[in-house]
Parts: sequence; structure tokens; C-alpha cells
Amino acid sequence: QVQVVESGGGLVQPGGSLRLSCTASGSIFGTYDVGWYRQTGGQQREWVASFSRDGNTYYTDSVKGRFTVSGDNARNTLYLQMNNLRPEDTAVYYCQLFEGPSAMSYWGQGTQVTVSS
Repeated sequence: QVQVVESGGGLVQPGGSLRLSCTASGSIFGTYDVGWYRQTGGQQREWVASFSRDGNTYYTDSVKGRFTVSGDNARNTLYLQMNNLRPEDTAVYYCQLFEGPSAMSYWGQGTQVTVSS
């Protein structure tokens, strides 16, 4: 069982920045596609961004130009840099590791991001 851990959430004012981190018990790079998701209240979990096994990045329209996904192979860590945060970005953010051939996915426990003045 792969353990996934997110960190870096917190309270920030509108226009501020946060950097979320995602690490795992197994080697991430070259093994998994990594997705960042967020969920608010009773709403469905929403896809935010992805970092594919071959290093490509993808973003939902609402975060393009504000959020950046990057990786540090040496630290076995994925980052979600979030700039110019808005109140509507408030959510619990989750990291998902997806292993294509087996279709297995692993989720972290989530980290709370609150954007408020």
C-alpha cells in the first residue's frame, strides 16, 4: 500500500500564495501520474492539475496562469504552487497517484487551503 502525504495548506489572504507538497512512500517519478484535486463541503471532488509520468503538466481552466505543478525527483515530491489565490480556491486539496497499467490509485488525507481576508 502506497502512503501519500500532502502538506502546505493554511490560511492566506486573497492575492496571496501557498505551495502544497505531495510525497509518497514509493518512488513517484516515472511510476505514477499525479493529480491534484480539491473538494469543498459536500461537493464533488474537482480535478485541478496533473503531472504526468513523462513530465507534462495540465491545468483546469480556472487555475491556468495562477497554479504551477512541478516535481523534485531527489526529494520524491510534487509541488502545487498557487499564486494570486482567490476565495473560491478555498477547499481541501488532495494528491492522487495513479498507476496506469494497474489502474490503481492512491490518495492522501488532504490539506486545507482557506483564502479569506
